[in-house]
Formats: sequence, structure tokens, C-alpha cells
Amino acid sequence: MSSYSTISSTVKKLTTRDLRNWKKNPIRPQISALTCYDFQTAQLLNETNLDIILVGDSLGNVILGYDHTISVELGEMEIFGKAVRRGAPDKFLIMDMPFGTYATFNQGVENCLRLFQTCRAEAVKLEGAFPHVLEIISRITDSGVPVMGHIGLIPQSVHALGGHYQHGKNEASRERLLREAQSLEKAGVFAIVLECIEKNVAAEITALVTVPTIGIGAGQSVDGQILVINDLLKMGPNRPPKFCQPVADFYSLKKEAITQYLETLNLPPTPTIHNEICHLHS
Repeated sequence: MSSYSTISSTVKKLTTRDLRNWKKNPIRPQISALTCYDFQTAQLLNETNLDIILVGDSLGNVILGYDHTISVELGEMEIFGKAVRRGAPDKFLIMDMPFGTYATFNQGVENCLRLFQTCRAEAVKLEGAFPHVLEIISRITDSGVPVMGHIGLIPQSVHALGGHYQHGKNEASRERLLREAQSLEKAGVFAIVLECIEKNVAAEITALVTVPTIGIGAGQSVDGQILVINDLLKMGPNRPPKFCQPVADFYSLKKEAITQYLETLNLPPTPTIHNEICHLHS
């Protein structure tokens, strides 16, 4: 078997029907979701019992080195989305719609259909519950494209919101979030991401809507959790957000491994070292 072949998952692939019915199970487990941006990591995730993969526009920060997600373009999402799909054919795949690709109704419908189709995804995700976004959600769900909603901290609107902060800390913010969640459910979403929302408000939203809520920095009283995989594995030099407790320090591990390899270059060549390097791609 080639080292680039994908091993099939033994876990049944989720469907939107499964997710819409999630709350009907009184002993339901938490929904698990992680971001992914590349073929080989997708291969790895395909072999786990992970429920959902999101190709997030966070790739702008952790893969492309942009200062924020606003710089991510639709073509870039397509490249990474198709790579992840090839690596994880057995996982429920959601594509983030990047900034500016659904600023108007017609533009949003066209671009959602394009990304959904070219990446062979199971769904797309849109941020916010603005009137035109709700109209897009309603239209594309009618056209056969499942949609995940996203409220609270919506990074694509970080400049309009005035920065990164927790939402739901006052009554006006709480009421707005409750309205937005209900509006998204009415528009037809199958699930809603709750990002950086005060935990009691997140719990209230979760009890209010019939679709699952997926939290990120929103406490434990939600239906599932999603994290940026680079934060979970600490793949970069910077400290992850406070709500993420890394399970490993891949940045340090990789740096140490590469440092050790570089040190071997100054050693006299041996058959063992030569053979190990030659066998890496055999």
C-alpha cells in the first residue's frame, strides 16, 4: 500500500439527518469536531471516531500566515477543501464561506453552491444572522445545500464588532443571541456554532433550539465542541486561546526532531543513517 493511500474509517459517516435528530437521544454523546486543512492530517482524522471536520477560514492564520481571516479568498478555500476531502472521504465535511463571498444575496447563493460542489462537502458554514444571510441560508438549503450557522464571536466581523471579546455578558447581548439562534433555526440550519459566548447563555441557547449547538469557548452545556486542530496540538509557537487546553506540544516536538536530524548531518555517514533516509519514501 502506498504511504499516500487513505485508510477507510470504521465509524459510520454522519448525515445531516443524524445531526438534526441528535437531541432526540436522551443519552446522546457530545458531537466532536476539529478543523483540518491538509491531506495527510485529513487521512489521520479519517481513521479516528471524529464526527465532523471543518475546513475553516482559520487556515488564513495558521496555514497562510495572514493577520486575520478576512484575507482568505474563495479559491484558497477550494484548494484546501479538496485536499481534505481526498484525505477524509468518510467524514462529514463542512466548508467555511470566507469573508466577502456572501456579502450580497446573489453572490452568496452562487459562491455557496460553488464551494459545496467543488469540494464535495456535506455542508457549508456562514457567520452571523444578518437578514441577507438568513435569506441565503433559506435559499441554498432549499437548493440542497445544508448550512451550519455561527453566532457570538464571528471573526469575519471582528472590525465591525470592535475586537475579540466574550458575548452574552449583558442582557441586550443575551437577547440578541437568543433571537439570532432562533432565526438561524427558522432559516433552516442543521447546527449552530456558538463562539466565545458566556456559558449560561450558551446553555440557554442550547435548550432553546432543536438543532445541535457546537461550542468553542462557550462552556460545556452545549451539544458538541469544536477546536482549531493547530491549537489543540499546539502546532505553532504562540499560546493557544485560553479556552483551549493543548493535549500536546507539536511545535516543540517537531523542532526537537529536526534539530536532532540536523545534528546527524555533521556525523560521519553510516549505512544505517543512509538506509533510514532512503526508506522514508519507499
